[in-house]
Amino acid sequence: MNTEPSAKRPLKWRAYLDLMKLRVVELLLVSTLPAMILAQQGLPSLGLTVATLIAGTLAAGSANAFNMVIEADSDKLMKRTSQRPLVLGIVTKTQATIFASAIGILSLVIFQIFTQTLATVLAAIAIAFYVLVYTIALKRRTAQNIVWGGAAGCMPVLIGWAAVTNSLSAVAWAFFLVIFFWTPPHFWALAIKYKDEYAAASIPMLPVVATRSHLLRQMWIYTIAMIASSVALFYLAELQWWASAINLLLGFVFAFQLLALKEDSENYDKVAGKIFQWSITYLSLLSVLLVTAQLLKA
Repeated sequence: MNTEPSAKRPLKWRAYLDLMKLRVVELLLVSTLPAMILAQQGLPSLGLTVATLIAGTLAAGSANAFNMVIEADSDKLMKRTSQRPLVLGIVTKTQATIFASAIGILSLVIFQIFTQTLATVLAAIAIAFYVLVYTIALKRRTAQNIVWGGAAGCMPVLIGWAAVTNSLSAVAWAFFLVIFFWTPPHFWALAIKYKDEYAAASIPMLPVVATRSHLLRQMWIYTIAMIASSVALFYLAELQWWASAINLLLGFVFAFQLLALKEDSENYDKVAGKIFQWSITYLSLLSVLLVTAQLLKA
């Protein structure tokens, strides 16, 4: 008699994890640890590192869960999001809202107890910005939604830095700008693949409302700005020449990927998909490079 409820219980718990979009959170944390190591100019204490990463995961998960509550109706219209917990009815909006609120509050408590006050404040700002500014105010109103709303995804850099120093420096802001300029070409490459779905959901992502030529110009502008910001980051952090050279090489590979995206290309969507995948690889390799260079320097 108890077989059915026990079989459903893991599905319910899995649904709550799915609300957090942990695969997205993982990408955000990729920039948190390098920021902490740069701020410490070496390895931060294990306790501080673990607390920051756990609290950061909960904060980002909270913002993502609120996002799913707000967008539950539009998620039904897109194949990419049609299997989300709220769409399937595994959890209700009330349950998801309570969950998002609980882990959001818990994240701020952990930040405040185990890290620094500035990190707590920045985490609260990041949650509010993603939910109120990006999801509610920008996403359905402007094609520049991911540009300005994407600033929330840059906050882990500042949070990680502040968790160590309780302050922000030019190096932290340079790292912030790298992620800020990285975000549009990264996300627009994905949006190209799901252009029709975004159109069906009435979400004006740039690939939906702009010509291919305009989209390409915008992607090039942000890619060049990203490379320039990364050069500034390595300079301000006073990292070794070989690390700066590798950083520049990574940026050039990113640009080379973008060169393959032509307005009249027959495999336009496929090339965009490769750019999206490389953008993730780029950010991961950049983070590894920053950590390696700083630890060798220390």
